[in-house]
Order: sequence, then C-alpha cells, then structure tokens
Amino acid sequence: MCEYMAPSLDARQDIVVVEVPRLGKEAASKAIKEWGQPKSKITHLVVCTTSGVDMPGADYQLSKLLGLRPSVKRLMMYQQGCFAGGTVMRLAKDLAENNAGARVLVVCSEITAVTFRGPADTHLDSLVGQALFGDGAGAMIIGADPDITVERPLFQIVSAAQTILPDSHGAIDGHLREVGLTFHLLKDVPGLISKNIEKSLDEAFKPIGITDWNSLFWIAHPGGPAILDQVEAKLGLKEEKLKATRHVLSEYGNMSSACVLFILDEMRKKSLEEGKSTTGDGLEWGVLFGFGPGLTVETVVLHSIPTTV
Repeated sequence: MCEYMAPSLDARQDIVVVEVPRLGKEAASKAIKEWGQPKSKITHLVVCTTSGVDMPGADYQLSKLLGLRPSVKRLMMYQQGCFAGGTVMRLAKDLAENNAGARVLVVCSEITAVTFRGPADTHLDSLVGQALFGDGAGAMIIGADPDITVERPLFQIVSAAQTILPDSHGAIDGHLREVGLTFHLLKDVPGLISKNIEKSLDEAFKPIGITDWNSLFWIAHPGGPAILDQVEAKLGLKEEKLKATRHVLSEYGNMSSACVLFILDEMRKKSLEEGKSTTGDGLEWGVLFGFGPGLTVETVVLHSIPTTV
C-alpha cells in the first residue's frame, strides 16, 4: 500500500470493508443518542462512502452493527466523492417528505486507506491528496413534521439542488484500480468553482429574495484552502463566514462526504457556546455547498432554529 502505484486493492478492501461500517457506527450511535428516540423509530438508512465497495454493502453491515430493524429501508451510495454530503441530505429530505412519519438515518463514513500511497516525484498531485485528506464519519437523523415534545430540530432543509458545472469535464476524477482509488485534479478546480458559485446561489435564493451572501451562514465543503480563498474573494465574503469550514479543514482534513456534517455540528455547537440566537451563528438563512467529481455541485438551502425556545 505504501509503495507508489503498487497493486494493493485486496489489502485496501480488507481494511475498509470492515472499518467503514465500524466508524459509521460510532457517528450514528452519537446521533441516535442525542436524538433521544428509540432506534426502532428509524425507518430509512442512507449510507455514503467513497472507501471501498462490497456486497452486501456498508449499509447492511451498519444496520447489523446498530441493531436496526430488518425492515429498515436502506440506500447505499458508493463512489460519489466530496459532494455527497449534500446529496445524502437531498435524498433524505425527499424520503422524509414523501413517507409520513419517516425518520432517515444518514451516515457518511470515509477512510483514506483506499487512496493512501507513498509519494512520487513525478506525481505531485498525489502528494497533495495525501496531505489534504483525512478519515471521518458523520451522522444525522432527518425527518419531516418533528414532534417537538420529544425531538429537538437543529436545522431545516428548505431546498436542495444538484448541477454539473459547465466546461468542467475531467476537473476531478477518481478511478478504482488495482493500485487503489486514484484521484486526478486539474489545477483550475478552484477557479471553476468560484466562477460558477454565484449562479448556484442566485438560483437557490432568488425564491426567498436573498442577494446578500454575507447575510447567510456558510457550510462549504473544504476541498482545499485555495477553493475557500477563491470563493471568499469572488463573493466578497467576510472572513468569519468560512470560519467553521476552515476550522474543520485544519483539525480533520478533507474527509470527503463527511465534511459538511462536521461543519454543521461545529456551527450549531459554537452558536450555543457563544450565546447566538440561532443554530446558524445567529442568522436565519444559510447555505451548504458540496463540490466533487463531475465537477458536481450540491446546493442546500438551510434555515436555522432558535437556540432558545
């Protein structure tokens, strides 16, 4: 695994097929405990990972580890990449709103064993990836019409959209090979994202009449410092807008799909600690962005919840 581009897929699979569900269980158990309801009330399970592929999948293994009901409806998302934290929220929102009483457990679990490899002088982009990526798992429970006598909502998902950026084919690619999962990034990924991000914002927030991007709280997938810097500059964002995003990147690295779940958690915890009036840094409206292979962008409009009821 440590030798650059040596055949090693079997060894990588042996690790991640076992450890991805285990790591996911840790995050899911914390989410269920904070939710405070019996796990028998979970109706759907959506699991996402870019780390390994197996049958039955990580969703099946996680369901077993958690002791969920055999009748829980499962959806397994493999090989989506860094935008998928937004994807699972979009899918869970649709499931919750179209199935009365549904409670959807969403779990993103990522382990870098599938991509880790030693450096090569001829492929510095690979070394950048090794420095940037990290392991992590995040989980949340999504439902419609919460029972506020026993459930405490943290954020409301108002709308969610996905798009492929123009002229971005080949900007971010990942290929599963004998050597593991290889990533290929074009140098202009930050430029492509920053050039197109305002269009996504306009489309998402025009229906509610918001055009001031500094009036929002921000949950942006931290693909890397250069992406955050260029988005900040393009939109004229105040430095504090990406504070939670930069904190998660500096503490944990790029955990692919799990990142935005970590940032949401950081946002609501800091809002409480600092005495802010809402879970969204004291603001009412927010945006969650996921960026990844395609180049695909997920845009989720969020509404915060008052911190005191």
